[in-house]
Amino acid sequence: MRRLGIIASLLLSIGLVIGCQSKSGKTVAEQPTKPNVVIIYMDDLGFGDVGAYGATELKTPNFDKLAEGGVRFTDGHATSATCTPSRYGLLTGVYPWRNKDAKILPGTAPLIISTEQLTIPKLFKEKGYHTGIVGKWHLGLGTGNVDWNEHVTPGPNEVGFDHAYIMAATQDRVPTVYIDNGYVDGLDKNDPILIDYKNNFEGQPTGKTHPELCTYQMWHHGHNNTIINGIPRIGYMKGGEAARWSDVDMADHFLVRAQEYVKAHKDEPFMLVYTMQQPHVPRTPHSRFEGTSGMGPRGDVIVEADWCLGEFMKTLEDEGIMENTLIIFSSDNGPVLNDGYYDDAVEKLGKHTPAGVLRGGKYSLFQAGTRVPFITYWKGKIQPSVSDALVCQVDILASLAALIGSDSGTQDSKEMLDVLMGKSKEGRTELILEATSRTAMRSGDWALIPPYKGVALSKHVNIEIGNDTEWQLYNLKEDISQQNNVAEANPEKLKELIETFESIRGTAYSNTKKLELK
Repeated sequence: MRRLGIIASLLLSIGLVIGCQSKSGKTVAEQPTKPNVVIIYMDDLGFGDVGAYGATELKTPNFDKLAEGGVRFTDGHATSATCTPSRYGLLTGVYPWRNKDAKILPGTAPLIISTEQLTIPKLFKEKGYHTGIVGKWHLGLGTGNVDWNEHVTPGPNEVGFDHAYIMAATQDRVPTVYIDNGYVDGLDKNDPILIDYKNNFEGQPTGKTHPELCTYQMWHHGHNNTIINGIPRIGYMKGGEAARWSDVDMADHFLVRAQEYVKAHKDEPFMLVYTMQQPHVPRTPHSRFEGTSGMGPRGDVIVEADWCLGEFMKTLEDEGIMENTLIIFSSDNGPVLNDGYYDDAVEKLGKHTPAGVLRGGKYSLFQAGTRVPFITYWKGKIQPSVSDALVCQVDILASLAALIGSDSGTQDSKEMLDVLMGKSKEGRTELILEATSRTAMRSGDWALIPPYKGVALSKHVNIEIGNDTEWQLYNLKEDISQQNNVAEANPEKLKELIETFESIRGTAYSNTKKLELK
C-alpha cells in the first residue's frame, strides 16, 4: 500500500486521471490534477446554529447551501469542547489530551505544536502544495518570552504554513493586533507593544477600574483588563496603537486576506485553513449586519459569517477553481451564550436553540460540547447526502493524506476519506472526547462519561459541563438529548465500555473514584 500511495502521488503530480487505493484499500476519488483543499473553521458555532441542522429562527443561507450540496454529517465532532485543544487535534491528528499544554492558552503562551511534529500543512508541503492559514491561531507563539516588536517565532510558519496571517489568540485576549508571517502588521517601532497577563502597566485603565470606558461592551466575568476599542479584554496591553485591529472590521479583514490568498495561488495546488472568529466573544458585527438576526450581536455575527462564506465561495467560482477544491467546514467546539460580556445573547435568544437537541455546550462533556456542524463539499465530486457516520476532526489529517497520496499519519488519526467523500457511511467505532482536561468516550450509539468532581453546572456560562460522582452512560439512538443515565441498568455494557475507554485513554483520567470492575 505504501508503493500505491507513492505511485498515486506521482500520477497526480503529472496531471493524469487516475483511480488509486487509499491505505485502507478504499478507492480514492479520481482527479485530473492535484485538488486544492480549504478547511473553514468556525469558533463556538453550535450544532443548532445552522439552518441545515435545524435552526429556524436564524437564517444561514450560505451555510445551508454548502450542506445541501455536500455531505452533511449529523455526528461530526471536534476533539475538544474548547478552542485550543480542538485546533491542536485538527492540525496535528493527535488527541489533545496527549499534550498537557493543549488547553485554553493566554496570548503569551509558547507554541504548543512541536516544530518537529507532523501537521496537515507539512503533509501538503511534502506533495508540492502551497499552504496558508488566515484567521484565528490560538496555539501559542514563540518559546515563552515573545517580543512582539520583532520577528515572532516559532509559529505557524515553523509548523508548515508558507503563509500565515493570524491573530495570536482570541478576539477577547491581548495582543489585539494581526500578525503577518511572524511580524505585527502595521507596527510603529516608536510605539512598542508591551503585553502582560499578570500585572497591569502603570496608568493603564482597565474594565474593572474604569467601567465607564467600556463604551462598546461591558464585561460580565473574566474580561475586565485592558480596554481597547471600548471593549475590556483578558490581559494587559500597552503601546502598538497604529497596529491595533478594528473589531467591527475583523470579519471583512480576514475575508479579504483569504480571498487574496486564493487569487495569489490559484495557479498552483494549495491548502488553506480559513479560521473565522465568529461567534466567539466579543461579538462585534459590522454595521451592515447589526440587527439583522433579531438575536443581538451573537446572532448578527453568525449572519455575518454566513455572508463571508458566500463571498469566499464566489471567489472560488470566479477564479475557476471550485470544481478542483475540496471544502471541509466545521466548528472548534459547541455553543455558549454569555461567555464574558453583556451582549444580549441570552436576553434576545428567543426560540433559537444553539445546541439544537443536544445537551451541554462549550466546556461540556455532553454531546453539545463537541458535536458540531461538519460538512464536506466538492462541486461535481461529492454527491449531496446526509451521513450519520461518527467522524472527528482528528481524522482529517489521515484522510487528506490519503487524498494526496501520502503515507504519513499519526496514532490517533483514522483514514476516513471515503466517508468524507460521501462514498461510505462506516465511521469511527470509538472516539475519545475532551473538555477542560476531562475525557469521555463515544462508542457507536453509546456515550460514556467517567465520574468527575466539581460543579455540574458552570454558573458563569450556564452550561451543564458533565461532572457527576457516578459513571454516566447514554444510549444516543434512543436518547440523543442525554436525559436518561442508563449506567446502572446496563452493568455489562458499562463494564465493556470502561475497558475499551481505558485501553485507549489509560487509567489516569479522573479526579474521583473509579468503578471497580469484576
